[in-house]
Amino acid sequence: MAQHEEDFDANLAGEDGHTEETKNSWFKRIKKGILTSTAEKKETPEGLWTKCPECNYICTVNELREQLFVCPKCNYHHRVGSAEYFDILFDEGQFEVMFENIRSKDFLQFTDLKSYEKRLKEIWSKTDITDSIRVASGTVNGQDLVVACMDFEFIGGSLGSVMGERIARAVDYCLEHKKPLMIICKSGGARMMESAFSLMQLAKVSGKLSQMTDAQVPYISFLTDPSFGGISASFGMLGDLNIAEPGALIGFAGPRVIKETIKKDLPEGFQRSEFLLEHGFLDFIVDRKQLKDKLATVLLLFKN
Repeated sequence: MAQHEEDFDANLAGEDGHTEETKNSWFKRIKKGILTSTAEKKETPEGLWTKCPECNYICTVNELREQLFVCPKCNYHHRVGSAEYFDILFDEGQFEVMFENIRSKDFLQFTDLKSYEKRLKEIWSKTDITDSIRVASGTVNGQDLVVACMDFEFIGGSLGSVMGERIARAVDYCLEHKKPLMIICKSGGARMMESAFSLMQLAKVSGKLSQMTDAQVPYISFLTDPSFGGISASFGMLGDLNIAEPGALIGFAGPRVIKETIKKDLPEGFQRSEFLLEHGFLDFIVDRKQLKDKLATVLLLFKN
């Protein structure tokens, strides 16, 4: 029995005739067998694939773009910016962008986590979007139209003095040339960095749109996901036609805030465009794939 214990201890101590180097050679052989040069690895390019936030359907970005950024499985309308809407709406992608020379300024020297001026410079350095709305003029199936489209990418599509001024100048342009105006809303509300300057735009834009009513020049409000705050409380709901995309969230305060305030469960689909249509806030809902043809028909009816 003592001999067996002695042999066992010898094996543990490496006295079985194998050196420590020989023992470790097994690990070295395995390591050498699995090494792969990182230069030889092929990685999937970033941004090649996308997943639908509604149904988790995965497809390529190119496939989604061919579907006008509408999920081919569940018809979820992905958020897109002014560049995509202009390409969708205007004939042959031809349009004239206006009022790009107007830029935001930090009148109040506002600072939260960073200064407003620094925030603006960072956004301008990363994107070619100059503010939270772009205005363009072109034709939609041969019908003249001026489109003012918000970009959520620029500080949440917030309403600031530049947005108000660009819309006001777009109204003046439409009145001069007798062209209809459509505002594509996509915003979280007023821009807090501009305080009262931002809130003044609600009355300013609403007043300018009343001039279009007096001149009988059509104004269409197109509400997309999300349309909240002062936008929906003012010019977002002042259109001769108020239309929306399927499933768009539209309201003043968000559903979570409302639920916490009233301490009650909200109806299913509350603040979705379908809910608003049912309760008389919208004239109709239009799928993005049908938007151009539907809009051209509406503009023709306005003309007649």
